[in-house]
Amino acid sequence: MYAPAERWRDLAPWDRYLARVHAVRLTHPDAVFSHESAAALLGGPVIGDPQVVHVLVAAADTSRFGGGVRTHRSGTDRDILVADGFAITSLADTAIDLARYRHSSLGLAMGDFALRSDAALSQEELLGRNAERLSGRGRGSARWALSRATPVAETVLESISRAVIEWLGFPEPDLQVVFRSGSGVEDRADFHWPAHGVIGEADGDVKYDGRYGNPVDIFRRQGHRDQRLLESIAATAHWGWDDVAAVAPLRATLRSVGLRPIAPENTAELVVVRRLLFRENATGRREHG
Repeated sequence: MYAPAERWRDLAPWDRYLARVHAVRLTHPDAVFSHESAAALLGGPVIGDPQVVHVLVAAADTSRFGGGVRTHRSGTDRDILVADGFAITSLADTAIDLARYRHSSLGLAMGDFALRSDAALSQEELLGRNAERLSGRGRGSARWALSRATPVAETVLESISRAVIEWLGFPEPDLQVVFRSGSGVEDRADFHWPAHGVIGEADGDVKYDGRYGNPVDIFRRQGHRDQRLLESIAATAHWGWDDVAAVAPLRATLRSVGLRPIAPENTAELVVVRRLLFRENATGRREHG
């Protein structure tokens, strides 16, 4: 499959990946998409352009990689849905696949997305379906992400921030807490550490790229909001994708507002998440609410 070079270059990285998935669908109309490919088709979190398209094959077939397509052997323990002519693993099974076979931060982001996309789906169901899978590969490692998945997290940045905050050893925050100012205005904070009087805001670049209005006006409104919140709390911390990707800036930001680690850092996880996010830093991440 071919695409005009200029139009291809103009695509956002996640849209390039989605184009790759569509190309495989055109050449293999019976393909059943899974893993990152299913996540992309479901509107879920995509980190840059994963490039490799993932499809399922029967358990008796052979898993292989070629032509940018990786096949995965699968039994009958995944639910398959059809959307716009595409056969895709369900939200729950896509979350489980990413939690089992990809980095824990991406598994958490997909778990959060699945729960906020389907009110009938629960954390308990995700954990139960993971435990019931015939294959034991990745079952234990998936529990970390699935046991923390919540519909409350609103963006991919919030999901990955939670993972990095835990791996840095900081206390677990409350999520999406509403504060009412003296004038009756309600503001909701992404993260709240009530014992320390601190809130945290994961500010994706999308807020300031112009699509939601003049960035100067948005920044001014953010300042007024912070002033209202200071009626109820002691300090506000703000961070973005680059701070999370580099890890150290997020650590410094949290320390600057008085938070201190209560557990050792998980160096191994931090190294991998830094590598994952910096690898895609030049190409971007999809923010999907």
